Amino acid sequence: MDIVKLKAYAKINLGLDVIKKREDGYHEVRMIMQTIGLYDKISINTTNHPSIKVKTNLHYLPTDKNNLVYKAAALMKETFQIKAGVYIHLEKRIPVAAGMAGGSADAATTLYGMNRLFHLNLKTEELLKLAVQIGADVPYCILRGTALSEGIGEILTPLPPFPACYVLIVKPNINVSTKFVYENLHLDTVTNHPDIDGIMKHIKEQDLYGASKLFGNVLETVTEKEYPIITDIKNKMLENGAIVSLMSGSGPTVFGLFDNVKTAEKAFYEFKVSSLGKQVYLTNLFQPNTKQSI
Repeated sequence: MDIVKLKAYAKINLGLDVIKKREDGYHEVRMIMQTIGLYDKISINTTNHPSIKVKTNLHYLPTDKNNLVYKAAALMKETFQIKAGVYIHLEKRIPVAAGMAGGSADAATTLYGMNRLFHLNLKTEELLKLAVQIGADVPYCILRGTALSEGIGEILTPLPPFPACYVLIVKPNINVSTKFVYENLHLDTVTNHPDIDGIMKHIKEQDLYGASKLFGNVLETVTEKEYPIITDIKNKMLENGAIVSLMSGSGPTVFGLFDNVKTAEKAFYEFKVSSLGKQVYLTNLFQPNTKQSI
C-alpha cells in the first residue's frame, strides 16, 4: 500500500477588490493572496477497492461528493482512468467557512497528492487546469505564496514574497455564507476600494508598512455590517500592536500582521482569554519551496 502525507496551507487576502458582477453571475475580482503557515494535514493511501473513502476529524463535515477533497480525488481518477481506490484522512485545523480557502487548499493538496501517489508527473500548469474545475480558489492553492488573483480568481500572477511578519488569526463563533455576502454587495455604494497596484508596488520594494497602509477588503462593507464582532476584533488587534488588521475573504476570520514576535504573542494570549475568538492561531507567512511551519 502506497501513501503520501501532505500539508494544505490556508490563505489570507491582503487586498480584495470586486470590480463588477458578470453576466454569468460570478463576480470579477482583483485580490492579493498570501499563503500562511496554518495548515490541515492530509494523508492519501491506495486501496484495492476502487472506491474513494474520506475520513475527517470533524463530525459535521461531509465525506461524500459534497467534500472538495472527494471531488478532487474523483476528478483525478476519472481524468487519468485510475483503477485503484484511495483512502483519504483529513485532519482539519484551518477554520471552516471562514474566508481562508481551507476547503480549496484541501482540494488542491489532494490533486497534488494524487499526482505524486500515482506517478502522473503532471506539471503545475496541468494541475492548475484541473484545479479550476473544482473551484475558483483552488488554482491559487496549487500555486501558493504571494500572488495577484484576477477574473473569478483563476487568473494568477506570482508576486515577490511579502515581507516577513507574524500573523494572528482570530475566527469568532459565527459562520458566514459567501453567497450571502456577494448577494448583498452593492458595488454602486462602495466608495473605498483597496489600492491593489499600490500594494504590489510596495511588495516589490519589500516595504511592509507601505503595503499594509493600503490593505482593504470591499466585502467588509457587507460582513461587518451584519456581524459587528468583526469590527471589535479588528479594533482589538490594532490596540494590541498590529500594524494592520483586516477580514479575510468573505469572513468572518480576521487577521492582524505584527512586526514583533513578543507583541504578537501578547496579542495572541489576549484573544485566547477573550470572548471574541472561538479559534485563535499565531503563525507566519508561508512561501513555496521553503521549510516553514507554525
